[in-house]
Amino acid sequence: MPKNDVKKVVLAYSGGLDTSVILKWLQTTYRCEVVTFTADLGQGEELEPARRKAEAAGVSEIFIEDLREIFVRDFVFPMFRANALYEGQYLLGTAIARPLIAQRQIEIAEMVGADAVAHGATGKGNDQVRFELAYYALNPDIRVIAPWREWELTSRTRLLEFAEANQIPIARDKRGEAPFSVDANLLHSSSEGKILEDPAVEADEAVYQRTISPEAAPDRATVISIDFEHGDPVAIDDVRLSPASLLTRLNELGRDNGIGRLDLVENRFVGMKSRGIYETPGGTILLAAHRGIESITLDREAAHLKDSLMPRYVELIYNGFWFSPERRMLQAAIDISQKSVSGRVRVKLYKGNTTVIGRESPNSLYSMKVVTFEDDQGAYDQIDAQGFIRLNALRLRLGASAGRRGGGL
Repeated sequence: MPKNDVKKVVLAYSGGLDTSVILKWLQTTYRCEVVTFTADLGQGEELEPARRKAEAAGVSEIFIEDLREIFVRDFVFPMFRANALYEGQYLLGTAIARPLIAQRQIEIAEMVGADAVAHGATGKGNDQVRFELAYYALNPDIRVIAPWREWELTSRTRLLEFAEANQIPIARDKRGEAPFSVDANLLHSSSEGKILEDPAVEADEAVYQRTISPEAAPDRATVISIDFEHGDPVAIDDVRLSPASLLTRLNELGRDNGIGRLDLVENRFVGMKSRGIYETPGGTILLAAHRGIESITLDREAAHLKDSLMPRYVELIYNGFWFSPERRMLQAAIDISQKSVSGRVRVKLYKGNTTVIGRESPNSLYSMKVVTFEDDQGAYDQIDAQGFIRLNALRLRLGASAGRRGGGL
C-alpha cells in the first residue's frame, strides 16, 4: 500500500522522545491522521503529559486507558499458572505486555475506522515481532507501520535534530546519550543498552529502580501468607485483593526485601544475544508461592507433564505468539491442571531470598498417614515395593546380562 493510501493510523504512544518524533513523522511522511493510544500497565509514570503532548501535536483522538487489572488478570496470571520462565530465569515481564497493547490498538483501530497501526519498536529487538504477530493474528488485513525500519533517523543525533526542527519538546536529559533504556509495567522493569551492553561489567546500583539491594534489606525476615484459588492468587495475609492490587502489594514486599533482581544474557528471537537487568519483585514471590501450592495439590504425572510443556509455552510468549492456536491449546491444558490448585502458602522473604515454609490445601494429596516414618497402621505395605522394584529392574537386568555376552549398550 503506497504511503498516500493510509488515511488514519493508531500509534502506540508513550509521550517520550521516540514516539513523539514518530507521531510527527507519521503526520509529515504519510500525511495521515494519527490517533494516539497510551496504556497504563503500571509503569509508574504520570500519563497526562502524554495527552498534553498529543494535543499540542494536533491529535484530536487520544486514548489513555488504565489496563492494569486486565493486564494482571488476563495475561500475567494465566502465564504464572504455567510457572513460566524463559531460559530458566526470565519472568517475561516485557513479552507478556505486548499482546495486550496490540490487542487494544486493533480494537481502537476498528472503533475509529483506522486502516493502519504503528509502534516504536526498533528493527533489532523482539518487540517488533511481538507487536506485529499480534496485529496480524487479530486483523490479518491491517497495515503495519514500523518507523524504525523505514526512516533515516538512524542515530540519536538525527532524532534530536528532527525533534528540534519540528518544535517537539525535548527533556534536558535527552539531549545527551541516555545511559540505558528502560521498559516497565506492573510486573517488572527491564534496563538494557549503552552502559549495560558489556556483560562482563557489573551493573551499577543506580540501574535498579524497583528493589533495594539484598545487602541493604532488613536483617529480620518477613513472613506472609498467600491464598490461591484455582491457580491464581486471591489474598495476602487474609486480605482479598484484586489482581492488580495483589501484584502491587507483592511488589512492595519484594522491593523492601531485595527480591527479584536478575542480570541476564538472553537469546533474542531475532538471533542475537542481549544483556538485560530485570527486576520482578512480586513475580518472583508469586512464582515460588505458586509452585509451593502445586507441590501438594497436583498429581505427580500431571505436574511433570505440565513442567515439560512449560518451555514450549514460554517460547511462544517470548517470541510473540500469544494469540496463536498452539498457545491457546497449551493454556487450556494448563488451566485444567489448576482446578485443584487452591489453598494457602506461607512464604519467608529475607535479603533477596524467597522461601516457602508452609503449604496447606483442602485438595492436598499429601498424606502424613502414608508418608510417616512411624507406624502407618497398614496405610502402606512396604513389601509391595519389592515387586515394584523387580519389575522396574527387569530391563536393566536383561541389559546387563546381554552386556556380559558382548551385546547391549
